[in-house]
Amino acid sequence: MPLTKPKVSKRGKEMPASPIRKLIPLADEIKKKGVKVYHLNIGQPDIPTPVEFMNAIRNYPNKVLAYGNSKGDIRLIQSMVEYYERKNIFVQPENIQITTGGSEALIFAMICISDVGEEIIVFEPFYTNYNSFARMADINLVPIPTKAENGYHLPDKKIIEKKITSKTRGILLATPNNPTGTVFTKPEMETIAELAKKHDLFFLSDEVYREFIYEGVHTSVMNMEGIEDRAILLDSISKRYSACGARIGCLVSKNKEVTDTALKLGQSRLCSPSIEQYGAIGALGLPEDYFLAMADEYKRRRDTCHAELMKIPGVFCQKPSGAFYIMAKFPVMDIEDFARWMLSDFSLDGATTMIAPGPGFYASKGMGKDEARIAYVLNVEDLKKAMRILAKGVEQYKKIKGKS
Repeated sequence: MPLTKPKVSKRGKEMPASPIRKLIPLADEIKKKGVKVYHLNIGQPDIPTPVEFMNAIRNYPNKVLAYGNSKGDIRLIQSMVEYYERKNIFVQPENIQITTGGSEALIFAMICISDVGEEIIVFEPFYTNYNSFARMADINLVPIPTKAENGYHLPDKKIIEKKITSKTRGILLATPNNPTGTVFTKPEMETIAELAKKHDLFFLSDEVYREFIYEGVHTSVMNMEGIEDRAILLDSISKRYSACGARIGCLVSKNKEVTDTALKLGQSRLCSPSIEQYGAIGALGLPEDYFLAMADEYKRRRDTCHAELMKIPGVFCQKPSGAFYIMAKFPVMDIEDFARWMLSDFSLDGATTMIAPGPGFYASKGMGKDEARIAYVLNVEDLKKAMRILAKGVEQYKKIKGKS
């Protein structure tokens, strides 16, 4: 009788690989050969983590790394309340559940509001891990396309409303958006709020890039009138404090059932990292000047990246208003193949680039085949070098593979 291997679950098989990280083995191989890789694939800021964060960790007072409160360190929660107040978002400590990164906040939110097989509406392209989180929660994402020509802003209200069914539990968006950099306007946020009220839905808003706005004004879901019990804010310290590895985020809601349910989920994983929470307390006291200087730097990077991309024949991209990403269309038929080729077969002066292929930022099959997300998290000079390499790569690839 032949021996067979036990099989992984259907859920596990269907879990999508991250377009941001799945090409890392290729990048690691060529780095061993001495090739420099400019990472345009991942939103890892190169700006130093604030000294206030690091000093707080160095001065951690406890002698034992004991379990913490499943809801989060009370001092951190109070610091979050004060931070939000400075942003004109008024919440109480009981409205905040500390999570292990913004990712856990999203997973908690999906599980809190949806049963197996139910639906959450999203606007694509969207943050790629929404796909993975939905698979983990065993729910379905219902995508609504946005168009580059319209700056990836929301479609007409009627188009959104047509997607609402008896299985719909909420509408999710990110502002500023990852991967498009779109900052949704107050009227757009009000449109979603109105639909949430009309159809008895939750409004989930991913606001981790709040400080990264170059044009326009940020509008929080927590400031939408009349949906206090429907609004769920998802947040993280990762980007604004250049502390991605700290894995500290939060879920915020004035709906007690939501926060009580999130706490039960938090209890199942015991607590979020204690030292990192202590570090976050140190960072949360930083003045507004810190964010203004950071936004100025990223605006320079955005302008450089956009200008250089638009010089590449056949490339099209909108100039984003926020975050630190550009979703760009390339003159290729298969962006996945191009991204791999850049790592396996191409280098210029001993260097190449790594990009995040577009299909992973969609739920609709066949979308994003000629798109890539570019993260402008490198300094201006390195961005210029990376764009020069990318331009030469596109030119050479088209000669070898042909163009669309």
